[in-house]
Amino acid sequence: MSLTETAHAKINLYLHVTGKRPDGYHLLDSLVVFAGAADRLTHQPSEAPLSLELTGPFGQKLASEATDDNLVIRAARLLTQGMDTPLTGRLILEKNLPVASGIGGGSADAAATLRLVDRVLALGTPEPRLLSIAEQLGADVPVCLLQKPTLMRGIGEQLDPAPALPACGILLVNCGEAVSTPAIFKARNAAFSSDAILPAAWPTAAAMTDDLQRLSNDLEPPACALCPSISIVLDAIGALPNCLLSRMSGSGATCFGLFDTAESAEAAATRLRQEQQNDWWIWAGPVLPSPDAPSA
Repeated sequence: MSLTETAHAKINLYLHVTGKRPDGYHLLDSLVVFAGAADRLTHQPSEAPLSLELTGPFGQKLASEATDDNLVIRAARLLTQGMDTPLTGRLILEKNLPVASGIGGGSADAAATLRLVDRVLALGTPEPRLLSIAEQLGADVPVCLLQKPTLMRGIGEQLDPAPALPACGILLVNCGEAVSTPAIFKARNAAFSSDAILPAAWPTAAAMTDDLQRLSNDLEPPACALCPSISIVLDAIGALPNCLLSRMSGSGATCFGLFDTAESAEAAATRLRQEQQNDWWIWAGPVLPSPDAPSA
């Protein structure tokens, strides 16, 4: 029987660079949420050695990585390391999220692999063990493993519950230009920021964005300097009706706009598609709530 896991887009509503360790890793403070935009990973059983097939609109961009170095294969092998019986079958990655775009596509795929392989083999791996493996795969993989609103600090390993979020909509836009995370960190020359002080909850999207406006993505200025198209996207989003906040996610180049409802975000996406002649990737929908949040 085939099994599937969904790898949702990760969005940094703010991202502060708070310090740098002696080993060169930067310390971060960020509020992470997830959107309905997602890659999908399916395992089809067979007796053949584990293989990876890439499909979807952005699958071809990863085709050269469909080898042992691919993060999906690495995640599968790391989870099953030391087992007597090797994992077999075919993993099919439907790549719907832009590559190298600041919304954690690769990290989300690796995290989905851990969840999927754990289900395929009925391992019942405890969450702390999965998080430990996720840390070995990349800084964003642990938060993508949890796939719920989270306060992320340290180098990505310190994960705490986010403030209770209001229902709201989000628009994601990517200009199609890949940016280098190491290059952006290297170009950054500003002072370190402090950890944000956040309330326990926000009653409305407007209240949340009022607080977020006082924060920032510290990687946005150097990213805009290296990729001016990001500024163009940010201005286009910010000019849309009912947009509460326009900001870049992660190290870019994907930018987002926050709206009070998913319907407002979807209407903005429709208008942006009509206005823009650029070949931008555009998605809109709700910000995903925490899985354990009470239903409205």
